Amino acid sequence: MAREIERKFLVRNDDWRAVVQDRQHFRQGYLTDHRHGKASVRLRLRGEQAELNIKSLELGVSRQEYEYPIPATEAREMLDHLCPGPQVEKFRHWVHDSGHIWEVDEFLGDNSGLVVAEVELEREDQTVNRPHWLGPEVTHLERYYNVALITHPYRQWTVAEREAVDAG
Repeated sequence: MAREIERKFLVRNDDWRAVVQDRQHFRQGYLTDHRHGKASVRLRLRGEQAELNIKSLELGVSRQEYEYPIPATEAREMLDHLCPGPQVEKFRHWVHDSGHIWEVDEFLGDNSGLVVAEVELEREDQTVNRPHWLGPEVTHLERYYNVALITHPYRQWTVAEREAVDAG
């Protein structure tokens, strides 16, 4: 069984930008409504690469994940015609820091202003060396998951929702 093990954090400041290794634009949409199932089915387009991704709807560090490459032209068609509702757009930046490769997602559109860093791990109990630019951990908060940002984007969050973690 394929498992994704990752932790997710807010970003405290822009210091990470000085050590970005690469950056790419992502556009993704969901073929299923995550509120009525056990898994999300996502289409992701990044440049001329595309994937179909199926991920279990579990909160936490570890989830089932299956990913399959598909032609970019077919992904564009499905994103344009089969993905109900809004889509998530973001720039993903890859940053090598503190012994890890961090994926820093800078969201666009209705999620503009949200910047989240993720790190993939080999084990759930693996130690994470946290760079100084990381803020609070949000791994266990559903609203920070991409699938949740489709139905409740960052721009619609109340001040209380934003500060609930930012103060941590």
